[in-house]
Amino acid sequence: MTTTAPDLDKTPAKPAKARRVGGVMGNAGLYLATGVAAVLFLIPFYLIVRNAFMTDPEITGEEWKWFPSTIQWGNITEPFDDVTVDFARSMWNSLVVAVLHTVGILLICSLAGYGLARIPYKHANKVFYAVLATLMVPTAVTFVPSFVLVSSLGWVDSYRGLIIPGLFSGFTCFLFRQYFLGFPKELEEAARVDGLSYWGAYWRVVVPNSLNFFAAIATITFIAGWNAFLWPLVIGQDPSAWTVQVALSSYATNQTVNYHLIFMATAISILPLVFVFLFLQRWLVQGIAQTGIKG
Repeated sequence: MTTTAPDLDKTPAKPAKARRVGGVMGNAGLYLATGVAAVLFLIPFYLIVRNAFMTDPEITGEEWKWFPSTIQWGNITEPFDDVTVDFARSMWNSLVVAVLHTVGILLICSLAGYGLARIPYKHANKVFYAVLATLMVPTAVTFVPSFVLVSSLGWVDSYRGLIIPGLFSGFTCFLFRQYFLGFPKELEEAARVDGLSYWGAYWRVVVPNSLNFFAAIATITFIAGWNAFLWPLVIGQDPSAWTVQVALSSYATNQTVNYHLIFMATAISILPLVFVFLFLQRWLVQGIAQTGIKG
């Protein structure tokens, strides 16, 4: 009769109470870290709103004030009443540029990414590596040639000059390719059996089943288009072609700095981004998780 020696290396399991305490402490630490990060993230927005409803002496005064002594509601209309800067026009220009830029990026880069991921072509990898190589070229290198080309075409002070040069992004194309590589091939094969072409499969099968990812890319692209400054500053030489970021920069000159006007105009310019983010935040998180990039 043989006996089995006890397993001396086996560590006893932690009691249920200890596991519960550890879980509570872990959750508490997670919530604390999230709360601190949220507060740090919201501080700039608090300062913008606070200063927007203050007077310049309160903003620059030595005594710190958490809130305005008297809320200056008249500051809201001041950016639109300024005769030197057509702020409403600049907001409209930014909206047109950001929307058309977003639509163009989604269409062109998604088609390029889908072609690189799905359409058989012996030089597909070479084309993909060429696209990746564009990410290594500094923007400053292509800035002057792009301006010379746009200027020669007569696109200065026009929507064409503001939008068309930025309608392709190598990084966005890369993201779409990575996403489409993980897209279920069975759905596309079924569409091909039904007689759809690559375009039909892309438009009628892939896009409707990828709205989360498209929404995520659209959010990021819209924010980038809205916040663009250097290219619109060079192309929009006439005040009628200014975007909102260029208009904001005009409030600070060598002679005067109108603080409350700058902060109020900044707060107004942020509102479209806040609405877009709040509307698409659910799809933004889901879409980023589907890029195929593991961090």
